[in-house]
Amino acid sequence: MSHSPQLVLLPGLAADERMWRGVLPLLPAALRPEVATAHQDVNLHRIEDFAARLLAQHAGPLVLAGASMGGMVAMEAARQAPQRVAGLALLGTTARPETPDMRALREGAIELFEQGRVREVIEPNVALAFHPVNAANTDLVQAYLDFVLDAGPDHLVRQNRAVIHRPDARVHLPQVASPVLVVCGAADQLTPPECSAEIAALVPGAEHHLLPDSGHMLTMEQPEVVTRLLVQWLGRNGWI
Repeated sequence: MSHSPQLVLLPGLAADERMWRGVLPLLPAALRPEVATAHQDVNLHRIEDFAARLLAQHAGPLVLAGASMGGMVAMEAARQAPQRVAGLALLGTTARPETPDMRALREGAIELFEQGRVREVIEPNVALAFHPVNAANTDLVQAYLDFVLDAGPDHLVRQNRAVIHRPDARVHLPQVASPVLVVCGAADQLTPPECSAEIAALVPGAEHHLLPDSGHMLTMEQPEVVTRLLVQWLGRNGWI
């Protein structure tokens, strides 16, 4: 078995490989970069289940790069199998459990999703997901709308419920011994910079970057910068 870990990219809620389109082709081929699909399994309903399936689907040591909900899954995978997770790159995510306010918002959205009123929820979300400059970029916004609308109401309901009931990752982060990279958009309204700062403070030796001119969707808004930070971090840890 190769000792070089595989780099697995974990998309956010309702996202797929298109969220990583600007990053994936630029990553070192030696790490066999691949976008995870565990969260798309219609039979899985919890962050813990997504993490277990991810670990079952990918053998050997892993470096997990998770954006948003993908970061929650990555942190849970590190809790479940610390000996398997060689490194974590956590992009625009939070270790905190759901707040009552956000739970109420998600429950309201779930009701609309169940009625098939997906676009009604998702289109206003663009202003929250992107930096204002990027929210005015029609191509970028259309790419985002495409994959979220393609996910469909059932996936949106299931994944939002998983996020509502996510575990509090702050409990185990201080025990993470592997290298951790934390990146957040300075204008992130969904997982604000203080969430990333908290993760970086909890993990011994974590590397932390704040990206100007970026909101929550940093792999789409600043793909070149995200890729550069990832590749530099991978290199510093001897994986490439």
